[in-house]
Amino acid sequence: MQLTNYLIFNGQAEAAFKFYEKCLRGKIAMMMRFGEGPGCEQMPAENRDWLMHVRLEIGDQVLMASDCPPDRPYDGIKGCSVSIQIHDKAEGERIFNALKENGTVQMPYEKTFWAERFGMLVDQFGVPWMVNCEKDQ
Repeated sequence: MQLTNYLIFNGQAEAAFKFYEKCLRGKIAMMMRFGEGPGCEQMPAENRDWLMHVRLEIGDQVLMASDCPPDRPYDGIKGCSVSIQIHDKAEGERIFNALKENGTVQMPYEKTFWAERFGMLVDQFGVPWMVNCEKDQ
């Protein structure tokens, strides 16, 4: 079994995932727009370029998302974080610094009592992230 984070955006999924592709050194493996799906002619024209689905592959891990369909309420991403577990504190710092661009740092990436380094931020798209580099056991 593999658990996968699936994020919902309000028209920003494509911009977010191009940003994550760069920050996380991944590869967008699939991107489908609402305008490519069945029944798209009933969708408002301004939403047809929004993403119905996007899949980012980072090594053997996957991050997926879509934009919220325009007929559904969008309430943002709340009550959860995308958590990155990493063994290289320098690579963790690189990722943290890349993701914080135009975002808000909630806890700086620094040594803690449980981790070699840990930091929390909300990126420019409103997605909460945690970067955790555990201590060697």
